[in-house]
Amino acid sequence: MSLRPSPRPTAHPLRYSYGTNGLTDLRLDDALSLLADLGYDGVGLTLDHMHLDPLAPDLAARTQKLARRLDELGLGVTIETGARYVLDPRRKHGPSLLDPDPAQRARRADLLVRAVQIATDLGAHAVHCFSGILPKDPAGEAGTEGQEVKAEDAAWKRLAETLTPVLDAATAAGIPLAVEPEPGHLLATLDDFHRLRTDLGSPDALGLTLDIGHCQCLEPLSPADCVRAAAPWLRHVQIEDMRRGVHEHLPFGDGEIDFPPVLEALAAVGYQGLVSVELPRHSHAGPQLARQSLPFLHHATAVSTPPDADRPPNPGEGPTDSDGRTP
Repeated sequence: MSLRPSPRPTAHPLRYSYGTNGLTDLRLDDALSLLADLGYDGVGLTLDHMHLDPLAPDLAARTQKLARRLDELGLGVTIETGARYVLDPRRKHGPSLLDPDPAQRARRADLLVRAVQIATDLGAHAVHCFSGILPKDPAGEAGTEGQEVKAEDAAWKRLAETLTPVLDAATAAGIPLAVEPEPGHLLATLDDFHRLRTDLGSPDALGLTLDIGHCQCLEPLSPADCVRAAAPWLRHVQIEDMRRGVHEHLPFGDGEIDFPPVLEALAAVGYQGLVSVELPRHSHAGPQLARQSLPFLHHATAVSTPPDADRPPNPGEGPTDSDGRTP
């Protein structure tokens, strides 16, 4: 039985997608069919073993088949690279771009270069990535403040060096590499993104993934103000609900975010990419949440109004430390 798509507001530029990391209990084609039937404009495709495995044989042929299917369904796509165990079955998100071992860092860079090629073949509008967590002292001992600063500076240097060949590939392909500030990671905030951008000399291929929940979690600005501040570099947007100071991706309505001003800000800055629902811990209820999320976003879009400059801050707004949870 076909699902009834959510009615779309007219004359509004935003396009919505749903991340496959929230549909991991479904076969990829079943997930794509579901999203098309529900009325989504696209999919946030996480490269992982249960969907489009970037390390399995015949990648080019499988990607071409997927490209045809996306075209049949009328779905746009963003390539996500945040799979937990795609490179190492025993280390979550390992190895990262910060791994002390150059060979291990190269494995992550190779995955991202593969992601750029996949994005090219699928006509994706961006490739997402994040930095990873600052590696602990090999001995597991706490260092002095000076040692910790030195270790962090070395990690920033590793990050820039390891991303350089990926950015070269992205530049050649004309596909933006959209780095996501992730709570608990080395690159955790918008300020951290600008540090990386400066370290790399502001290459055109380097863009930003803005997760709206992360803005609520730890940025000093409101989520809508984060959108406006990030606009020149904005290449990908993830969206979900969240509470201040707690890095937990929540279904819409379960957190503290006021969504109409956020969506109004995205429209006002002229964002052209997909706005992708990001619920990686909710695959057990993925089809139901996909069905509920799009009407919520369309309703919030329909009632969005220009933000009021005198608007009081959201509850709990202001700088705080994150608990460092990662999805």
